[in-house]
Amino acid sequence: MSSRRLRAFKRWMISQGIEWSNDTLQFIDTPEEGISVKALWDLKEGDLIAKIPKTACLTIKTSGAQDLIESTGLDGYLGLSVALMYEKSLGGDSPWAGYLQVLPDCECLPLVWSLDEVELLLRGTELHKDWKESILPLLDSLPSNIDPKNFSVEQYFAVKSLIASRSFEIDDYHGFGMVPLADLFNHKTGAEDVHFTTTSSHSESDDDSDNCDAIDLDANIGNNEPSSELECSSVTGDDPSVLEMIMVKDVKAGVEVFNTYGLLGNAALLHRYGFTEPDNSFGIVNIDLELVQEWSSLFFSSRFSRARLSLWRRLEYGGCDSQNAEYFEISSNGEPQIELLILLYIILLPEDTYRKLDLAVFAENNHKGSIGTILSEKWNITWDKSSEIRADLLLTESVCNALLWLADKRESLYGSSSITDDIEDLGKCCAKERKLYHSLMLRLSERKILEKLRTYAAVGARSRCSLKSIQREPKRKRSKRS
Repeated sequence: MSSRRLRAFKRWMISQGIEWSNDTLQFIDTPEEGISVKALWDLKEGDLIAKIPKTACLTIKTSGAQDLIESTGLDGYLGLSVALMYEKSLGGDSPWAGYLQVLPDCECLPLVWSLDEVELLLRGTELHKDWKESILPLLDSLPSNIDPKNFSVEQYFAVKSLIASRSFEIDDYHGFGMVPLADLFNHKTGAEDVHFTTTSSHSESDDDSDNCDAIDLDANIGNNEPSSELECSSVTGDDPSVLEMIMVKDVKAGVEVFNTYGLLGNAALLHRYGFTEPDNSFGIVNIDLELVQEWSSLFFSSRFSRARLSLWRRLEYGGCDSQNAEYFEISSNGEPQIELLILLYIILLPEDTYRKLDLAVFAENNHKGSIGTILSEKWNITWDKSSEIRADLLLTESVCNALLWLADKRESLYGSSSITDDIEDLGKCCAKERKLYHSLMLRLSERKILEKLRTYAAVGARSRCSLKSIQREPKRKRSKRS
């Protein structure tokens, strides 16, 4: 179970002052799964299972390339990429050689997939759009200079994949860095067993403890193994030069110990870490504003659509922004972002109601209360102007039909294959075919969300029809008692 590279890594950790509980943690290294960490004995919530000096972490500040990086003004992930390429280029002469030899050459992230693979496997998914909007322009503009092949564009993307999947934000001084041992714990969404904490200081030479703040390290994980020099303890220190690994729940002997990268959907997991999870309840699908404008152009003139969109913005609404693109999120249960519903509702307002709302925007200090007033009059309800807009009041038949159109259009981005085809292909696929397997998992999870959006729209339309029939039903006169 303990491979040659693991034994070398343990010796390196000891030389760097990294302490871990050798009697309670077991490192396991397999060709299929890589390195993982299991509990040898029962672990209890609050147990301190490892201490990692910040000097053992590979950061811009600790790398031999610090002067080169800082002289060019690089920082963040780009600066850390240069630091990692530099240390890898040194081979066995790097102070981190014992750590670097347990890392893969690169992670299997879409970042390092070929263009053909991205087009074939990720067409229509959120990652496909990210690739076209963000990665392609970067590929075109990156210089492939600094002679050694270790600093080539290919190596840049390789280390970028490692940083994307394994780096942590250490503190204000070090920024992001590679944290040996901490990055070996594998991820499980919503099932964190161990947590990493650090005491942040503005400078390594700052001895004033009042300037230090405890922060959490929720980032990347893998596996680690223990050393007998640290006995499990429920007492934690506040040394600003050390990172601590602390159990946040009990784990039985023989069970793998997990960290978590956060509550992430499959698109984020595949993009950052190279894998997906079945039945992930944190997934989302994005509907671009451009898609909404395309739908609107089918029924209304450009001038009409621009006026309705302008009113929506004057009501101080907006979508989410990323890479100069505006979009709306559909949650894992199929519920659309309220801002999308409000935009569709405004676009579909009758002209007289639109004029009334347009005038009300100038008269009301609370702009968002204006649409609430319109809704309260339409549905004959009492409206508190400080209240949030209720989604069910916006689900007219026309709005629901628009949602159905958007769901179908969004799904068309996946190509001609159906969700049934994807399910069949996944059933035939082996998990070892990582790219195909996880891209199918991502597509299926997104398509299931779109199915839920259709159900949401269909149920909403029926509910509105029922409400209308109740409102139209004439009130019966009460018969007088004799």
